[in-house]
Amino acid sequence: MNDAPHYDVIVIGTGAGGGTLAHRLAPSGKRVLLLERGGFLPRERDNWDSTAVFVKGKYRAPEFWLDKHGREFPPEVNYYVGGNTKFYGAALFRLRPEDFGELRHHDGMSPAWPVRYEDLEPYYTQAEHLYRVHGRHGEDPSEGPASAQYAHPPVEHEPRIQQLSDDLEKQGLHPFHLPIGVDLVQDAAGRATPSSVCIRCNRVDGFPCLVRGKSDAQVVCVEPALRHPGVELVTGAHVLRLETDPTGRTVSSVVARLDGGEEARFSADIVVVACGAVNSAVLLLASANDRHPRGLANSSDVVGRFYMRHNNLALMAVSKEPNDTQFQKTLALHDWYLGADDFDYPLGGIQMLGKSDAEQIHGEAPRWAGAVTPNMPFEVMAHHSVDFWLCGEDLPLPDNRVTLDGDGRVHLALDETHNTAGLVRLRHKLQSMLGHLGMHEHHLLDHSLYLHKGMPIGATAHQAGTVRFGSDPASSALDVHCKAHDLDNLYVVDTSFFPSIGAVNPSLTAIANALRVGDHLLERLG
Repeated sequence: MNDAPHYDVIVIGTGAGGGTLAHRLAPSGKRVLLLERGGFLPRERDNWDSTAVFVKGKYRAPEFWLDKHGREFPPEVNYYVGGNTKFYGAALFRLRPEDFGELRHHDGMSPAWPVRYEDLEPYYTQAEHLYRVHGRHGEDPSEGPASAQYAHPPVEHEPRIQQLSDDLEKQGLHPFHLPIGVDLVQDAAGRATPSSVCIRCNRVDGFPCLVRGKSDAQVVCVEPALRHPGVELVTGAHVLRLETDPTGRTVSSVVARLDGGEEARFSADIVVVACGAVNSAVLLLASANDRHPRGLANSSDVVGRFYMRHNNLALMAVSKEPNDTQFQKTLALHDWYLGADDFDYPLGGIQMLGKSDAEQIHGEAPRWAGAVTPNMPFEVMAHHSVDFWLCGEDLPLPDNRVTLDGDGRVHLALDETHNTAGLVRLRHKLQSMLGHLGMHEHHLLDHSLYLHKGMPIGATAHQAGTVRFGSDPASSALDVHCKAHDLDNLYVVDTSFFPSIGAVNPSLTAIANALRVGDHLLERLG
């Protein structure tokens, strides 16, 4: 493998950032190499099995990281072509315009970005169209202006969720159709048509899609990119380090361990890191050398710092009427995103989760013992469940950070209680409305299978911020184009670049930014 060809661009990682970037570069005729640590996710019945996916964690990476006390925990990471988008819920929100400026929170400031909402807006539109997002701009009063409507109409609410939407409106609120990336064609009644790839099932959230109906990076970007003659993919390539030339200004080699255990070297004019916020920081830190003693791109000492992952609650309410919904993830509410009458700081957003089933509830049973009336079996509770996801902003703290120890093990230090006051209030808002929403008022149960068995540090699905971009090399690792300040040919295009995380799912912003950086690279490559 030492005689491997030289490429125009190497992209490390095939998720929302790396996969999308490859798709943008593919038609240019440039030689692009994708390196993916995992392989293709096996298509099998267990893709849709709750016990396999949630209770046993069959597809989760078999690795453990260490928290700040040195205790092991299993992170919520998946190494497959398509990255974590294979398992995401495909909720594809834009950040609000206010998220790009300074925002005061209960526990501190959310910093401004070096770009504005207007700079990213055209790419948000392109990203929504590329990832087949279904929604309707104009329903959510908190959203920014959009230059074009979604290419696909919203996924229609099923009757119980339509009733919930109507009941929320009666409370004077503004529920809206959740923007979601699915390959769905609906008939007049909202059902999947015979030709629709998506079948509107109850397996969208947290499961890989067996019928390829979810807009993940493998289906939408990587496979189409590979149809271009200049694009190659090597799976089972775990990139260990990046080596630089003697000046320290250029990445000269990408060193990977292949499935067989042997090491291989690859080289390119431009190297792009997109391994996920934790593993991108790990790779840069592991690449320390004489010219870069603290790790690549780390003269500012910010690499690995300012880790964010949202303050989340997954909650299950119990409806008085049965909830026969299959595709539940169609509604969201942002009325308190930036504040409330009784609270001057942002609370965050509420959205629907995938529908709970008896296996998931059974997996929670020891934690819920006695919390619900004993004459309600799991199957009945599942039939009456209505599932919510509450998302509040996590603030970037320098000591929330990723580090490597002498054995190369990943340490993740996290203050799990910082800036949670808004989220607590958001939960109280929802709890206080349950009676008006046709639900049992006292049953709002933590649904921690969605949050890694109640271990917030393990819930790394929304990771961001470890290689932040900015205009000042003293306080950021990347410039406004996501190029390392310290190197001439190194870029980072996953959620690592975020200076703040807002209170919506980060995927669409990662996708839009990858398209933006892709345009910059095409210009640079000529």
